[in-house]
Amino acid sequence: MTSKKKVQIWDGNVRDAALTILLAVDKNQAYSNLLLNQTIKKYKIDAKDRALLTEITYGTLQYKYTLDYYLEPFVRTKIDLWVRWLLRLSLYQVVYLSRIPAHAAVNEAVEIAKKRGHKGIASMVNGVLRSIQRQGLRSLDEIEDPIKKLSIETSHPEWLVNRLIESYGIEVTTNMLQENNVPPTLTVRVNSLKSNPEEVVKLLEEEGVQAKASNLMPECIHIMSGQVTHTDCFKNGFITIQDESSMMPANVLHPKEGSRVLDMCAAPGGKTTHLAEMMKNNGSILATDLHPHKLDLIDETSNRLGIEIIQTAPVDGRNAASMLQKESYDAVLVDAPCSGLGVTRRKPDIKYTKREEDFESLHNIQLQLLDNAVQVLKIGGRLVYSTCTVDRLENEGTVQAFLTSHPEMELVLIDHLPNELLEKQQNGMLQVFPQDFGSDGFFVAAFQKKSATVPSN
Repeated sequence: MTSKKKVQIWDGNVRDAALTILLAVDKNQAYSNLLLNQTIKKYKIDAKDRALLTEITYGTLQYKYTLDYYLEPFVRTKIDLWVRWLLRLSLYQVVYLSRIPAHAAVNEAVEIAKKRGHKGIASMVNGVLRSIQRQGLRSLDEIEDPIKKLSIETSHPEWLVNRLIESYGIEVTTNMLQENNVPPTLTVRVNSLKSNPEEVVKLLEEEGVQAKASNLMPECIHIMSGQVTHTDCFKNGFITIQDESSMMPANVLHPKEGSRVLDMCAAPGGKTTHLAEMMKNNGSILATDLHPHKLDLIDETSNRLGIEIIQTAPVDGRNAASMLQKESYDAVLVDAPCSGLGVTRRKPDIKYTKREEDFESLHNIQLQLLDNAVQVLKIGGRLVYSTCTVDRLENEGTVQAFLTSHPEMELVLIDHLPNELLEKQQNGMLQVFPQDFGSDGFFVAAFQKKSATVPSN
């Protein structure tokens, strides 16, 4: 059952807009979080409907495998990709959103099917959804294999479920996979050069944004409701949007005022500007990134926050040592490219696009970056390695391989973090899971250089 009808933009239609995003994510491997903002503008989605658009887009993506399991007995023929996504989207609302009447979700689906396809498709969509309403959903308990059941229930690929269970056991993995489907709380970092958390909470509340100071990271504020980026508080540089977990690396590096710091994979600049705030805007930070256009984001954020000590340069960290002076930095941050498994709640598409072979190549890139970082770090200098993943090979595996090839480096105990985090560290390595504090999954390790760089053969 196929159709080639030209799709018209259906202004203000939340479900049609969600379908457009889901198709783009599937076909073009586009990032859902970036598409969302573009689609809101293109479809002229009202402010009151934006939360619904976000919820049904992310929810459908998050539960794709579960929805397919429910649909399978009712879809007998081969169907177009857009029709499958329309069925998933509609069923998501029926199953997971109690405040939306089932008949409203079904009627909308039928209208979209008519507009995008033809009457035959509309009647098939109607038939499938009405049959599910009549007969109910089949139970997940029908799946006997516990790994497969966990995979379908939380909608993560089986190979990934297996990989995580091998690393962390069934209990930690189950909690993590469930947490991956819980929408994240928006958090912001207070700019210590301009304000403090108590003052910022008051300022935000005056502008209609409900916020509260975090119980974990002292510079972090949780946003309970309201549009932060529209506030004067944001525009005047009192805050930066950043996940709470990703506030760890700057704290662990803890550069002194006046020091010379290198941030090797810096864009979009959340950690770079955090370092500058810790240094009280005194010293120098070189922020490098492989992608020159992303460096503009660092400059923009620095200007907004009133930071003057950051310079940017388009440098591939894998060649940094050939372009920068040897042993010239007091501290280096390597927030490395990684599989991103810790941020699945923000980018649910990650769990479907990653492949098992990706981990090895990322591990190699991480080691190349660290190898270059050592060469530009002064003796006695501090190096912090961080990722937003929960993968053992990319985290502990990269650390162990790095130490084996660099006897001049040693792991040091992590400090300058709240006790609840310090208690979780193991030999200078800290893995935070999404279920620990409701923040992103994140890893951080700290090293010190005890002697001159050993020349490589």
